[in-house]
Amino acid sequence: MSDNDEKWGIAHVHASFNNTIITITDLTGAETIAKSSGGSVVKQNRDESSPYAAMQMAETVAEEVKAAGIDGLHVRVRGPGGNLQQNPGPGAQATIRALARAGIEIGRIEDVTPIPHDGTRAPKGSGF
Repeated sequence: MSDNDEKWGIAHVHASFNNTIITITDLTGAETIAKSSGGSVVKQNRDESSPYAAMQMAETVAEEVKAAGIDGLHVRVRGPGGNLQQNPGPGAQATIRALARAGIEIGRIEDVTPIPHDGTRAPKGSGF
């Protein structure tokens, strides 16, 4: 191997406007190392997607990741997608910032929001 034997993982951040879910996997994405969601951190449902909840989740996940011996994470941010909103919720940025502050190296940050290539019809209420 190379002289710097860093172990990397992938942080899958699903940030909608109702909740934020963080799942840390190995590079293949097959094995889950740590996971957390807004409901496991805050009591009120309305706070599940808040930046504060995202920071708390990221801190707990960061400890588990360090215990597993992972030094760096590639971040994959996903908004609701499909016919829903394309941009991620308020928890996405806070999650990345908190992971970096916890001493985890951040590699690539990519947006993996699913975009329909002419799928089903959009709901009536959306302002598109």
